[in-house]
Amino acid sequence: MSPSEPMSGDALVRLVAGCVLQYPGDRFHDELPRLRAALAGATAEPAALLGEFLDDAERHSAAALCARYTDTFDTRNRRCLYLTWWTDGDTRRRGLSLVRLKRIYRDFGLEFAGEELPDFLPAALEFAALREAAGTELLQEHRAGLELLRLALAEAGSPYAAVLAAVCATLPGPSPETKAAARALARSGPPQELVGAGTALEPFGPGIDAPADLPWPSLAERTPA
Repeated sequence: MSPSEPMSGDALVRLVAGCVLQYPGDRFHDELPRLRAALAGATAEPAALLGEFLDDAERHSAAALCARYTDTFDTRNRRCLYLTWWTDGDTRRRGLSLVRLKRIYRDFGLEFAGEELPDFLPAALEFAALREAAGTELLQEHRAGLELLRLALAEAGSPYAAVLAAVCATLPGPSPETKAAARALARSGPPQELVGAGTALEPFGPGIDAPADLPWPSLAERTPA
C-alpha cells in the first residue's frame, strides 16, 4: 500500500471489525494492543462498540474465544458471515455473485487471494476500508444481510452483535429495529451496481496510508503487468 491519504474514522472501524470477525486462533490476545490503537482514530460511537467487544474478549481464554466463534457463526442459526448466502442462498446464482465480487476487488486495484470465499465479511470489510466509497456501496448492497445478522446475534445475546452494530453504524441511514424491517431492505434492492459505474471504476486506484501492522485478511494491492 502506497501512502496517499490517512484512513478515515469509518474505515478504521471497518478494518478492526474485519479483524475481529475472523477466527480468533491462538494469537488474538497478542493483537489486542494494535486493535485498540487503531480504534483511537476511529469514529467515536462505533469505536466504543468495538471497544466493548475487545474488553469482553480480553476476559476469555483463546480456547474459549475459538469455541464461541465456532458456535456463533453458522447457517443453521442464520448467523452467517458470507454475504451472498443472505442474497442467493445455496443456489447456482451464488457462484456468479462470487465471481462478480472478485471482479469488483480487481477493478479497484485489489487482488483477492485469501483461503476464504470473496464474500467473507472480513474480506468485504477490508475492501470497504481500503476503497471507502466503493466499499460503502458494496456493504449497502448487502445491508439487509448485515442487519439480519446483527439482529440474529443480538437475539442470541452474542458479543458479536456489537461488532455488527459498529459496521452498520458506518453506513448511511439508521439500522432497522426488526427483522421484518431488515427484510424490507432486501425487497427495495441495492442502491446501484458497482460494476459498470463509469469513471468510478478506475483500476489500480490510489493507495491508502493504513496501519500496515494490523493483520490483513486477504486483499493485496495489484500492480500493473
